[in-house]
Amino acid sequence: MSLDKNLPKISVVMNCYNGEKYLYKSIKSVVGQTYKNWELIFWDNNSSDNSYKIFKTFKDKRLKYFRSKSYQKLYQARNKAIKKCKGQYITFIDTDDWWLKTKLKKQVYTLKKHKDYKIIYSNWFVYNEIKKTKKIFNSIGLPFGEISQQLLNNYELNIGTMMLKRDLFAKYNFNVSYEIIGDFDLFIRLSLKYKFYAIQEPLAYYRVHKNNFSRNANLYAYELNKWIIKNRNKLTNKNIDIKNQKIYLLKLKLKSFLNLN
Repeated sequence: MSLDKNLPKISVVMNCYNGEKYLYKSIKSVVGQTYKNWELIFWDNNSSDNSYKIFKTFKDKRLKYFRSKSYQKLYQARNKAIKKCKGQYITFIDTDDWWLKTKLKKQVYTLKKHKDYKIIYSNWFVYNEIKKTKKIFNSIGLPFGEISQQLLNNYELNIGTMMLKRDLFAKYNFNVSYEIIGDFDLFIRLSLKYKFYAIQEPLAYYRVHKNNFSRNANLYAYELNKWIIKNRNKLTNKNIDIKNQKIYLLKLKLKSFLNLN
């Protein structure tokens, strides 16, 4: 295996807490990338299952293992994992999801062509574990450029498709006061400052199963209301429309996302 030193190194962050059920497929999708210059930052959040044993079956020096001494909430764990990253770009994958083999390559080469962008994401497949079906998440077209208003109207980002310049995390990180909407909060804040590039083709799979933590609709709604109260004035000052009707539509969209079928 040869690494192209002229291409940027990518840090892949995988936070794991008792993720043994789908973990092998998830890691395998990273190891199988056609783009070779990457590192996997595997953050074991004090798992008690066979996650470590599964990780150790992969004999690849690009896989780097870190273990928390005690369980931490997701966004605390993500922030700590990010501090271990050495790549020029950071991307994320959850233990129950997986990537197409060209995911990293297509995103890196797209960013090389569009040097004014620091953030890129893509479409993805929704795989229903119960029904054994898959569908493209967005068949119309993902927004790109300055998309703050579009995200608030119709939030369509999946952290498993995101790739960001590592230097962004010198100023931004995940807000640890949230348990579910930390991704939403971070990407909205970034969208107020930076443009987002979108690859319209699916490059990842999001697995829907009965244990998806992010499908806790009550907690999602509580945190979203908390976020709206906190950020209403800031967004209004930036001419972002968050009238009650817009927020209501956003809640409906998030609810729809949490109950994918």
